Amino acid sequence: MPQLEVPITKNGLLQVQEELDQLIKVEREALKKIISDARDLGDLKENAEYHSAKEKQALMEGRIMQLQGIIANSRVIDISTISSDSIVFGATVSLNNTENDTTLIYQIVGPSEANTRDGKISYDSPLGRALIGKEDGDAIVVKAPKGDLEYEILSFEFK
Repeated sequence: MPQLEVPITKNGLLQVQEELDQLIKVEREALKKIISDARDLGDLKENAEYHSAKEKQALMEGRIMQLQGIIANSRVIDISTISSDSIVFGATVSLNNTENDTTLIYQIVGPSEANTRDGKISYDSPLGRALIGKEDGDAIVVKAPKGDLEYEILSFEFK
C-alpha cells in the first residue's frame, strides 16, 4: 500500500534536511571514531565506552531513518501561494482563549515540524483539526484532557 504524502512547509523540510545532514556528516563520523578507538582498547565485554557509543549509534541510525522517511513522504506546500477565505494548512492564526482572555498565535504545520513552544501546531492535533475550515470570528471548542477549551478566532494569515 503506497504511503500517503504528508504536507510540510518549505522551512520545515529545510530543518529536517539540516538535522539529517548534521547526523550523517558530523555525528555519525564522530561516533565511528569513538567506536574505533574503544575497539582498539581491547576487551569489548567490559568496555563501557564502547557499549555506550554503540547504543548512541543505534539511536542515531533510528533517527536518520525517521528523518529520511519524513523527507520521502513529504509534500512541500509553499505557504506564500495560498489564498483562502478559511483556515487551511500553513495559516498563522490568532486566537482568543475565552476563559482567561489571552491571545495565542499558532501556525498550522505538518506533524514533523509541530512545536508549541515555537508557536507551531500540527493540522492533526485537536486544536489544528478544530481550526481547519473556520473563519475570522468563529468560536471553537477543543476537547482537552482537563476539559473543553473555548477559543474565538481573531484573524488568520498566510506568511
